[in-house]
Amino acid sequence: MMTMVIIIVLVVTGVVAVAVAVRALLEVYIRRETTARLRELFGPEYKSVLARYGERRKVDEGLAARGKRLRILVVEDHADTLKVLGRLLNHFGYDITLADGAQRALQIIDSKEFDIVLSDIGLPDGSGYEVITQAKQKQRVKGIALTGFCKDEDIMRSREAGFDFHLAKPVDFHELRSILAQVA
Repeated sequence: MMTMVIIIVLVVTGVVAVAVAVRALLEVYIRRETTARLRELFGPEYKSVLARYGERRKVDEGLAARGKRLRILVVEDHADTLKVLGRLLNHFGYDITLADGAQRALQIIDSKEFDIVLSDIGLPDGSGYEVITQAKQKQRVKGIALTGFCKDEDIMRSREAGFDFHLAKPVDFHELRSILAQVA
């Protein structure tokens, strides 16, 4: 009987060790992939982004302590950008929902409540203007445009459509997090 218990303990210990090793390998892979995507998204500033945001900030801890997690809908048609933004925002404690186009975003808005809509403006199946206009008709949300359209008339048009903030690509993640902290 004692031998059987020892064998079971050894097997369980081995399984746990394998699980820990697999998790460590996955974390290394995810870190490499995330770093590569950050390099693409932020360009030469990606190292400063990693350095500035390697730790969760007090703002995020304060939100969690109050039990409030911002619910953010991220709308972006570039798959890698969407994935990286989703991962980063999730890492910092936000409740993230992803949409790869205007029509998908509008479907999601009909079924779920959000605090913020973070949207690209140029989408293949519509525009971020349509998304924020309809979102604001249905919910009390703040809108953040994240776009390559950055002329004065573009900023004015995004405000008229309902965006509260206008950020230029490539994204300055520090600026984005400051805006999220203001909304919170």
